Amino acid sequence: MTNSITGSISITGTISKMRTELLDDQAQYYLPLSSKEGVKEIHLNPLIGQPIRFSHTGNIYCDACAKKTKKSYSQGHCFVCMKKLARCDMCIMKPETCHFDQGTCREPQWAEQFCMTDHFVYLANTSGLKVGITRHSQIPTRWIDQGATQAMAILRVKNRLLSGLVEVELAKLVADKTNWRALLKGDAPDMDLRAKAEQLLPQIEQQLAHLTDQFGEDAITAVDLPLQSIQYPVEQYPSKITSFNLDKSPDVSGTLMGIKGQYLLLDTGVINLRKYTSYEISWSAQDQ
Repeated sequence: MTNSITGSISITGTISKMRTELLDDQAQYYLPLSSKEGVKEIHLNPLIGQPIRFSHTGNIYCDACAKKTKKSYSQGHCFVCMKKLARCDMCIMKPETCHFDQGTCREPQWAEQFCMTDHFVYLANTSGLKVGITRHSQIPTRWIDQGATQAMAILRVKNRLLSGLVEVELAKLVADKTNWRALLKGDAPDMDLRAKAEQLLPQIEQQLAHLTDQFGEDAITAVDLPLQSIQYPVEQYPSKITSFNLDKSPDVSGTLMGIKGQYLLLDTGVINLRKYTSYEISWSAQDQ
């Protein structure tokens, strides 16, 4: 059961990736905290400009099996689950290395649902122009998680492997990673993503033709979808990037100045909450 809460908050639970949604192009953020009583979500947007405080209790509970673990692997898993779950395999980070067709997938049923389904190849403006991939069901969530201020799908492909192969070709021309420090210092200037796509796609035309011959005529489809603009709840960007590290110092406190991607921006430093998935924290804040 998930409950959304605002106002005066004091709660202990394990962190999950912030849930996001768009409301009139404005990113809305909700922090899920899980405990034996269920999952409670903190709506963070109303807390912008207010003091927050949380502390890592020292406990980490595996995101998959819920067992206590001394160390987090693959964003919130114990060692055993990291070794056996498909979501923790290297092909999730590098989809072009998918080995499903070789019969060696860790969890074929999981892959059928999450990998053997339509994916989009997209262009985004994060710290600058980048290429990325995402499942059709993860738009615009993926873009918000990356802190993109503009994003647009340019190709639809029939599975995750193929999306990775296309991304590899485009990554020879543009970045496939975000400069997170630049991301947290402000928004990159707007750009014409449609024009960028029109410049890039002809340069990989031969590679796309080869992949189509290999995977079928319907494997890759050009799409004409509208540009998505995204605004983030940021009152002030930090002039100097200082990161909190819960493994070294469990206490985080300060005024919440903004949220972008999966980062909280405080006047005392920044923290990537996704990095600490499954860490148990005690959270307190006051919505004034």
